[in-house]
Amino acid sequence: MSVLPATPLQASNVFNTASLINNYAIPAALFVVSLIVVYLLGQMVLLPVVSRVLERQGHDPAVQSLAKNVTGALVWVLAIAVAFTVAGFGSVIAAFSVFAGAIVLAIGFAAQELLGNFVAGIFILKDKPFTIGDWIEWSDGEGRVEEIDLRVTRVRTFDNERITVPNGDLANNAVKNPVAYEKLRQKFVFGIGYDDDIDHAKEVILDEARQHDEILADPAPDIRVTELADSYVGLQTRFWIDNPARSNFTRIRSELVQAVKERLDAEAIDMPYPHRTLEGSLDLTETQRPSEQAISE
Repeated sequence: MSVLPATPLQASNVFNTASLINNYAIPAALFVVSLIVVYLLGQMVLLPVVSRVLERQGHDPAVQSLAKNVTGALVWVLAIAVAFTVAGFGSVIAAFSVFAGAIVLAIGFAAQELLGNFVAGIFILKDKPFTIGDWIEWSDGEGRVEEIDLRVTRVRTFDNERITVPNGDLANNAVKNPVAYEKLRQKFVFGIGYDDDIDHAKEVILDEARQHDEILADPAPDIRVTELADSYVGLQTRFWIDNPARSNFTRIRSELVQAVKERLDAEAIDMPYPHRTLEGSLDLTETQRPSEQAISE
């Protein structure tokens, strides 16, 4: 039995098939396999490692979520880059990197403020100058923090209004957090008359402070003479409270001020208020205008 030689057409078909396999099928298979392998390794190895490290360091849940999302995106980028390289498409990676760099540069110029707020949000979540529930004060307002996002922080004012503050404003300027620590010192100036006994007034004020259940005995309340005003002598009273919150220390201060006012009235200690005396004279002498004087003449 004899074998017929392959015709030119058959040889061409075989060559084309082998070329398609070598140039497209094998690189495509390598691309898919590499992409899947790198992605699975990243999901099973890299993400758990990042999660454990963040949990051990005690980072905020928002920081952990952000880090996981960023790591997941990096895993995808790494998987695609490795897959293109293994498949022999290095030139595609080079062209894509140039194109992506140009896009990132254009976006960066167009959204500088947005990106700045995003970075500021990361630092706020990491450094924790304040947390959800804290009362904060900044240059443009004050209120209790309700939510911290990557771009903005939402604050509820004490008039029950919501303020959405860009994170850049809070990260780049001074922010006061009165409730950051376990104790908070309060100050209030009581004014007494110049003829009143300063030592007696001090003792009365301190006695009322000691009787308040929510004012700490250690550190003890104290008083200093801080003002010699036009109508009164200013006694600055300083006292400490525990577990501060705005509703607590405002109420405590109000209760102390009222108690001291009533006690000073009972002790006949004057609490003068500024007053002014207007002096002068008014000349009501009637004068004749020039036109009237000419008519009369």
